[in-house]
Amino acid sequence: MADPATYRPAPGSIPESPGVYRFRDEHGRVIYVGKAKHLRQRLNSYFADFSALHPRTQTMVRTAARVDWTVVATEVEALQLEYSWIKEFDPRFNVRYRDDKSYPYLAVTLDEDFPRVMVMRGARRKGVRYFGPYSHAWAIRETVDQLLRVFPVRTCSAGVFKRQHQLGRPCLLGDIGKCSAPCVGRVSPEEHRLLAEDFCDFMAGHTTRFIKRLERDMREAAAAQEYERAARLRDDIRALERALEKQAVVLPDSTDCDMIAFAEDELEAAVQVFYVRGGRIRGQRGWVVDKVADVTTADLVEHFLIQIYSESESVPREVLVPALPPDEEAMTELLSEQRGGPVRLRVPQRGDKKALLETVARNAHEALKLHKTRRTSDLTTRSRALQEIQDALELDEAPLRIESYDVSNLQGTNVVASMVVFEDGLARKGEYRRFTIKAVEGQDDVRSIHEVITRRFKRYLAETEKTGELDHLGDAADLEEGAHQPIDPETGRPRKFAYPPNLVLVDGGPPQVAAAQRALDELGVDDIAVCGIAKRLEELWLPGEADPVVLPRNSEGMFLVQRIRDEAHRFAITFHRQRRSKSMTMSELDNVPGLGPARRAALLKHFGSLKRLKDATPEQVAEVPGIGMRSAEGIVAALHGAGVPPGRPGAGGGDGGGIGAGVDGEHRGRRS
Repeated sequence: MADPATYRPAPGSIPESPGVYRFRDEHGRVIYVGKAKHLRQRLNSYFADFSALHPRTQTMVRTAARVDWTVVATEVEALQLEYSWIKEFDPRFNVRYRDDKSYPYLAVTLDEDFPRVMVMRGARRKGVRYFGPYSHAWAIRETVDQLLRVFPVRTCSAGVFKRQHQLGRPCLLGDIGKCSAPCVGRVSPEEHRLLAEDFCDFMAGHTTRFIKRLERDMREAAAAQEYERAARLRDDIRALERALEKQAVVLPDSTDCDMIAFAEDELEAAVQVFYVRGGRIRGQRGWVVDKVADVTTADLVEHFLIQIYSESESVPREVLVPALPPDEEAMTELLSEQRGGPVRLRVPQRGDKKALLETVARNAHEALKLHKTRRTSDLTTRSRALQEIQDALELDEAPLRIESYDVSNLQGTNVVASMVVFEDGLARKGEYRRFTIKAVEGQDDVRSIHEVITRRFKRYLAETEKTGELDHLGDAADLEEGAHQPIDPETGRPRKFAYPPNLVLVDGGPPQVAAAQRALDELGVDDIAVCGIAKRLEELWLPGEADPVVLPRNSEGMFLVQRIRDEAHRFAITFHRQRRSKSMTMSELDNVPGLGPARRAALLKHFGSLKRLKDATPEQVAEVPGIGMRSAEGIVAALHGAGVPPGRPGAGGGDGGGIGAGVDGEHRGRRS
């Protein structure tokens, strides 16, 4: 690691104009490329206060051995040069988007004498028109099969085309009318190219003119009593309509845009793009990127736009993003130059476009979750992750069972905690537990963690004492897939807290870790390891240690720890929202004996608010359908704190409108 002060440029040597800079390591390799509106300010920020830099930026600056720069005239030139250098040098500290799979495209080879329609993957070829991408190749084949009735373009390979030309007869598609058979000269090269261009126009969204033309020809054929030709044209129209039905209409017909959304955590980000042409979703594509440096969503958007559109010929009129890039004007100008026309870059605020962008964001979240799940589904990967955690925390054995705890609240209200369990790197959802914090008032995560750990391990000690001996930590026989929980001989039910973990993971830094360790010490549990994970920097903290343990950012151990922490957070948030929702819907009417949901709703609907109901007389309350006078008197008495008079509502008899006889049937079983 180099000292940044050894290669810091001399004062005043850095120009104040826009430009692009490169950090190089001791071997001269480019490790980072960046751009700046003001080179001097940007580069000085790397050397002014080293401690203020993000840890990953600190690593980059210490890995570098020198820095150089190139001055440009405009910010657009800076964007272009930055992309060129990133592509040329592939720097290790720059954001690099990896396609999460190979998406198929519908391609039309306009560079050939007889253009061919085909499914194509991989790198793009010059002179080929692409449509998509599609999620599945069969979706392309279904669409093409419908369109070949109207646009009988060649779909065969070069070998088949040559063989049929030598034989002098067309293939099966030529016989059934789904190919114009240019191989045997049924159409000229010019006529076949016109068919291919019409096919491309239809796929590009210019559909109305083709359907109207076929409808006009069908009417003319019917008027001329050419009924067979009219029937064929009718079937052609239906084929085009079926092809259009496969693509969902989401926006007005004139809408051409790309919708981009991100899902990210501290280490990675997933991006999804929906391609909307002619108001229809024509394709979808996704990427995953490592967040090497400290980047915001706006930075991710900028890097994505540069890398994806710099070599693309299909830049749309409008690009919708979750956040505008830092250099919005320069980026818009660059995209407009690439498209050859104006491009609008914006964040939708309302309406259908905002709703669709939220759908794209949900797809991005699912893609990121799937990406992380794939890493944990492999046995070898999970074993390596557990081994890395064992080595980093210096544990005696691999943490085959890990329990993670998280606290959730909203400004100190409805405080809850979660416990999630991972065995052999996989979630055991049947052993998840939820806690309502009882002894802590307000927002105090440290005391809440202490309470939860205390309650959990008190139960563990109580249940293991029933067997006369403590369970062995990490017993391989107990941790086999499909193993059952131990059964309580008194109740016949599984003992919920009988298994101890090898590792307790809490969400937080040194204070939370100290609280968890103190709870275990107070209970005399001294054979369970404890650590915490600080969310901002993904550091692992051990009890009593001044410095954190830092797992390599791309290690399997880090991914597993992060996934466990995120699962605990999700489970806690879900429970907190349930309790908060329940508390928000409770009212004083819930305390009125025998008043069910139906009549509570009827009362609130009639009076409009609980305050007006409190001001009402029993006679006014009795006006509500389903509420008798006795019920009305009981409701008024309960709301004013007088209680329910004996022998009144709830007792048998009367007008049948007593609270115990609620029309919703809530207490009907109590009547004699």
